[in-house]
Amino acid sequence: MQESKRQKQVAALLNEEMNGIFQKLGLNMIDGGMVSISGVMITPDLLEARFYLSFFQVNDAGAALHKIEERHHEIKKELAAAVRHQLRNIPVLKFYADDTLDHVFKMEELFKKIEEERKQNGRPE
Repeated sequence: MQESKRQKQVAALLNEEMNGIFQKLGLNMIDGGMVSISGVMITPDLLEARFYLSFFQVNDAGAALHKIEERHHEIKKELAAAVRHQLRNIPVLKFYADDTLDHVFKMEELFKKIEEERKQNGRPE
């Protein structure tokens, strides 16, 4: 299902504000690694916001996600203060680990292996 214009606007607003909140609360650096928001999806009724988080050089992404979820109330309070004039209701915040980069790296490794096997077997590309 395609997002409406309003969903995209709210998602962009929440993404921008949430990046600032993560920096303010020190959530963009966890366990020596970097945490960034890779995407925001809003339900059609605008009652739930799903934040997809990308973890770079974080030892345990699950533990980092748990740390963020533990500070959910504090994050929502900051977000409410930031967007109180743009949104009537603050959506329920859900956080998910975005493992897209992991899949990209795995696919690149697989393509490299296939290429190496082709060269070893003497097959042209």
